[in-house]
Amino acid sequence: MMKRFILVIIMMISTFSVYSFSNNTTDAKKTSYASYYHDKFNGRKTASGEVFDNSKLTAAHRTLPFGTEIRVTNLNNGKEVIVTVNDRGPFHSSRVLDMSKAAFDEIGNIDRGTIPVEYEIVD
Repeated sequence: MMKRFILVIIMMISTFSVYSFSNNTTDAKKTSYASYYHDKFNGRKTASGEVFDNSKLTAAHRTLPFGTEIRVTNLNNGKEVIVTVNDRGPFHSSRVLDMSKAAFDEIGNIDRGTIPVEYEIVD
């Protein structure tokens, strides 16, 4: 009886382990809020070492590798832009992306500080 119980436990652990490795969520679409950089950051170095330029299509994300291209869609109007991650941030719990002003302006109104977005890694 004890052997059967241990066998069931091992099978359950194996099943959950396989599921957790096969359930890759890095390519999934995610939703959150995005903001944009203030002009005072122009000319400063980003975490990647690049010099920040608010006229380029770039963004900051806390964990995605530098150079990752992501498609960002404004959930209010459906407009999309592709940005390249070159910095870390934002350091505000309600937002997942800080976009350059140019990228934000492509899909939203810069008179608003944040917009609801969906984002996904571009293959």
